[in-house]
Amino acid sequence: MVKTARKHTNPKHALRTRRQRRVRKKVAGTPDRPRLAVFRSNKHISAQVIDDSTGRTIAAASTYEKDLRDGSGSVDGAKNVGALVAKRAKAAGVTTAVFDRGGNRYHGRVAALADAARETGLEF
Repeated sequence: MVKTARKHTNPKHALRTRRQRRVRKKVAGTPDRPRLAVFRSNKHISAQVIDDSTGRTIAAASTYEKDLRDGSGSVDGAKNVGALVAKRAKAAGVTTAVFDRGGNRYHGRVAALADAARETGLEF
């Protein structure tokens, strides 16, 4: 499904949307290998394991959750989210995934989340 491009007043937001579309043309989650999608805001980070063929979220974790709010805007918070989403995905029967960085650079909190998910046993 191709969505029409939104008009943004902020050029950085427009460029990020273009990066998201470019990545999602190539990266799609299947039942065998779902997509680990990362959303990073200034204050929080969240991750979902998504089966795009059915549009179903298999597992999710976020610093919005009460247990993970302590280090919400930090690399430590991202590590906690990565470990928790990998643990929940493994409990749901998912061992491999495709990583979707959501238009963000693979750096800092995004990389910390991915590394923590790998260390917990999720392969991508």
